Amino acid sequence: MRKSEITMLATSAQTSIAGHKIAILAGEISSLFELSCAVELFILPRPEFREWYSGDVVSFGNTQVQSSAGLSFSVTAVSDFSDYDTVLVPSWPVEQSPIDKALKRTLLDFHLRGGRLVSFCSGAFLLGRLGILDNREATTHWRYSEQFEQEFPHTQFKNNVLFVDQGSVATSAGSAAALDLGIELIRQDFGARAAQLVAKRLVVSPYRKGGQAQFSEQLNNTHRGDFENTLTWVQNNLQQSIRVEDMAQSANMSRRTFDRQFKLKMGQSPNAWIVSQRIELARSILENSNPPLEQLAELSGFENAAALRHHFKRRLGVTPRQYKDQFLAQR
Repeated sequence: MRKSEITMLATSAQTSIAGHKIAILAGEISSLFELSCAVELFILPRPEFREWYSGDVVSFGNTQVQSSAGLSFSVTAVSDFSDYDTVLVPSWPVEQSPIDKALKRTLLDFHLRGGRLVSFCSGAFLLGRLGILDNREATTHWRYSEQFEQEFPHTQFKNNVLFVDQGSVATSAGSAAALDLGIELIRQDFGARAAQLVAKRLVVSPYRKGGQAQFSEQLNNTHRGDFENTLTWVQNNLQQSIRVEDMAQSANMSRRTFDRQFKLKMGQSPNAWIVSQRIELARSILENSNPPLEQLAELSGFENAAALRHHFKRRLGVTPRQYKDQFLAQR
């Protein structure tokens, strides 16, 4: 994206009748990649949609900011976020530095009145230093994981997810995981069909399986091939009854070693991961067909419709029927 394009998108709000306005908060030094992801996802005009976001790239009191690559560009100066529904922090310095008192007060007020706060990559450090992530799950780039856990002991750090979405607060892992979180927010705000179309335009998957541990330098390579083959086997056999003992045997590990390696690499227990894979299978089926709930439960590997409904709503915030209705409404 050329400098002129960034400046144009940063300083002019997109016309929209959706009523959902996003402020992309640029710090004194911003990561150009994550900032560009935010602009591409939420501010780029989407004339193919009847309703869409409006928004600005903003800075608190400044009209000029600089990227980590040395590129300077113009933004909208703001003194509060009363005009916005979401504030997105694409990056923030990981080094300890004072936070502008007025910015701190305004962001906390925004959060308390119910505004949505989103961070990409190191942007979680700003939310953490404001105390917003206390007693919450959150993530950031794996290279900052040790520092993040030490600085924010009251935050439950998720070390192998692409993003954590808790409704009013959402955080993504590093770099390209910003796209994964952004597409998920689009899915929530405008439906599955909109998310699919945006993902297609970006030439990325509308839902990417796995977490960021596969990219970490600290990943333990012991039994890597067997472990990855086991995950593939589970994903291809979700309709069957799957025991963790069978997974451990497939990976050529003891049950204890398998549980430890699984939590290290995947950031959750084997059973929780299996449930998440079955939910994604159920979602995929709903986006392509409309089976009765009991049949959907059987096709996606759940014991019954009640179990499917419980886990589906817990993970996605809507029932299977509501999800289907939202998807059809966007077609």
